Parts: sequence; C-alpha cells; structure tokens
Amino acid sequence: MHFKLAFIGFGTVGQGLTEILLEKKEMLAEKFDFHWIIVAISDTMKGSVYDERGLDAKKILALVKSGKKLDNYSSGIKGMDSIETIKKTNTNTIIEVTFTDVKTGEPALTHIKTALNAKKNVVSTNKGPVVKDALNLLKLAEKNRVFYSFEGVVLAGTPVINLAKYTLAGNKINGFKGILNGTTNYILTRMEEGTSYEDALKKAQELGYAEADPTGDIEGLDALGKVVILTNVVLEKKITWKDVERKGITKISKEDVEKAKTEGKRWKLIGSAEILKDGTVKAKVWPQKLPLNDPLAGVCEATNALTFYTDELGPVTIIGPGAGRRETGYALLIDLLNINRQQRGDF
Repeated sequence: MHFKLAFIGFGTVGQGLTEILLEKKEMLAEKFDFHWIIVAISDTMKGSVYDERGLDAKKILALVKSGKKLDNYSSGIKGMDSIETIKKTNTNTIIEVTFTDVKTGEPALTHIKTALNAKKNVVSTNKGPVVKDALNLLKLAEKNRVFYSFEGVVLAGTPVINLAKYTLAGNKINGFKGILNGTTNYILTRMEEGTSYEDALKKAQELGYAEADPTGDIEGLDALGKVVILTNVVLEKKITWKDVERKGITKISKEDVEKAKTEGKRWKLIGSAEILKDGTVKAKVWPQKLPLNDPLAGVCEATNALTFYTDELGPVTIIGPGAGRRETGYALLIDLLNINRQQRGDF
C-alpha cells in the first residue's frame, strides 16, 4: 500500500511526525516497505492545501515554521475545511491531530467517524474520542475494513497499547497501575529535593510541562482520562469518567514528602484499574506512597511508567517519555507501520 496522508491539524505533533517521515524515508522504505506522500493538510489556524500528486513536505514545514499560512504554498487547491479534506481528497489515511475537548471528543470525534465511514484509515493522538467512544469507533473501523489506531493517547511514544495488544498477546491482563502524568511526577520529584509545591509547579510551568492553568494535571484529570482509555481498550471493560475515583496532588505538603522519606517510601500520583473477582472494575487516580522497591517508585522527573499485571508473566513495567512533539509524532509512526504490516499480511 502507498500511504496517501492527510493531516487534520498541523501543530507541533503533526510537524514532529513529518520531520520523522522525512528523516527516515529511505530506512522506512527499505526496512518496512513503507511508502508515503502527504496529499492534504487542513488546519483551522494555518489554512489548508491539497494536491492529489503530493505536497512537498520540506517546503510545507519551512512555510509553517516561518509563521506563514498554507495559502502561501506555491500550488494546490486551497480553502477546504476539515470535513471536505477528509471526504473529497484522494487520501487513504487520515492523521487526526487537532485540539480536542476531552469531555465531548469534538471536533476530533466527528473527523474520525467521517473518515472511517469514508473507508479511510485513521491514526490519532486525541484522547477525547478514545475516552468518549473507543469501542464503537473500533467497531466502525472493522465494519468498514479500515484501521483506527491511537497509541499516542496514553504515554505518547512509549508504546503501552501496542505492548498489551501484541507483545503481551496470550496473557490475561487483570489490571494496571502507572505514573500517567509527567507534570505531577516532575513536581513530586522537585518536592522530594526540598522545593515547595508552589515553587515546583511554577518551575514546571516555566519548562512547559504544565499549562498556565494546570488543573488538568495536578487534579488528576489527565491521568483519569488515560485510566478510562486503558480500562476500555486493554482490560476490555466499559467505564466512563464517573466510574473513576480521583484525587490530585494539591494537598501533598513538604512534610508529607519528608515523612514518606523516613518510611522508605516515595509519593507518586498513580492511575490504576483492577478487575475484581465478580468481574467489575475498581479504577482510581490517587496519590500513593510507594515502597522504594516498587518499579514505579524509581521513576522520577517528567517520565511516565506503566505496570501491567498479567497471568503468565506477573507484573510487566514499561518506562519512557509521556510527552513531546517528536515523541508523540513517533506514536503516530508506530500506528502507521502497524497498519502497513496488517495490510501486507505480516501480522
């Protein structure tokens, strides 16, 4: 298959993937028989451009990085909105990387449904649609004989969904727990070094780990969304936001951190879910004092980690970056390569 890519949204993540595709074009073709062109881009801020023969990705990157709009690209059809780009272009694979309202899933949810109904593959880093309706979207993809993949929605380029789906295939995964938010982990690391919560949060904001309004991170909302995704997709148990107990890190003081040290423990904000004996699920996001011999206790700074509990191997832990333009762009590449393998019959 020759991938004809259309980007819906072309911010830092879309640009990060484009950089990777350009830099590794020869290797991807030789090693994986993966061939691609970008035929369309539609972005609410940057405009849109379409050329069925393919756009010059290097020129596109130079254009947007200089602050210019896609209207300034030297050729192609301009002015198509996101739905027109999905429906009316010759793309066969949509890369959906717009900003999304996590509670409604929009506008990404409509973009993804439109693409799947048009029998086009979708790879996306948007949490909203996965939290809102992952199982039905996967069924819609299967019905239309296309693929919907979203590795990047949990730990960016650290491949937890693919780890569960492929590498741990044959295991029964009964639960998981993990550090699912790098911002809170960074803050707790600084607090253990003696920094106050307020100063640690300020530093996280200066470094770009935390937003001006950090509520989603520090109150556990970001981690909660990831617990919902992992429970629905990996544990295959349907839950919603309302089914997850939640408490953030705002009440943890320097004294709490010092006391944990004397006990040989370390505070972490942990997202977890467990399938109980009656088949129900207990899911929560909660600060926990972990013993130092727990693999998650040693994960510091803005790093993320996740432990799956399996019947054959016991606990299996993966550690890696949970954010970043290139890291999240790489997650999209993982999905594209998996689709390529599946369509070639290599899986």
